[in-house]
Amino acid sequence: MQQTAGGASGAPQSESRAPATATPAKRVNAADLRFMSGMIPHHAQAVLIAGWAPTHGARSDVRILCERIVVAQRDEIALMQTWLRDRGQAVPAANATHMTMMMNGMEHSMLMPGMLTDPELAQLDKARGSEFDRLFLGAMIRHHQGAVTMVDTLFAASGAGQDEVVFRFASDVYADQTTEIDRMQKMLATIPAGGPGR
Repeated sequence: MQQTAGGASGAPQSESRAPATATPAKRVNAADLRFMSGMIPHHAQAVLIAGWAPTHGARSDVRILCERIVVAQRDEIALMQTWLRDRGQAVPAANATHMTMMMNGMEHSMLMPGMLTDPELAQLDKARGSEFDRLFLGAMIRHHQGAVTMVDTLFAASGAGQDEVVFRFASDVYADQTTEIDRMQKMLATIPAGGPGR
């Protein structure tokens, strides 16, 4: 089963494929590959929606959270791309929107756990002020929970997470996103349910 991550409509599926060299490619655990390839579109969506905060009337603490998400997850996307490239694997673009898997010669596109669907993205993009804050925090909590699920799935797989980079990165994702879920739940509790923006 071959996996890549697809970009936005009409965009190429992967950024690059490492050139063939005289040295053999490093052996890659299938679960490690799925995790690193799938987390790129997952992070890319978080970067996208967090980037809307300044133009959608987010309150200051939500904007600060969004800035942190954008910076941290862009850096992590670069780390994952380097890991894949160093192992001669397909490298999803930094703005990939879906995980693409090849099964029985057919390409299948899928969202990773916790990712927003196109209608959910459209609803969030239309929201402003308090409504944006409420929808964003609810969506990002689910998004982070999806990332935690991906880490759990990785560590449950046979032989997975033995690569030092994968182990440290997945462990950091688990710790950071679990902490941020708690912070966002507290923030969400301070936002009035429904109603027009500020």
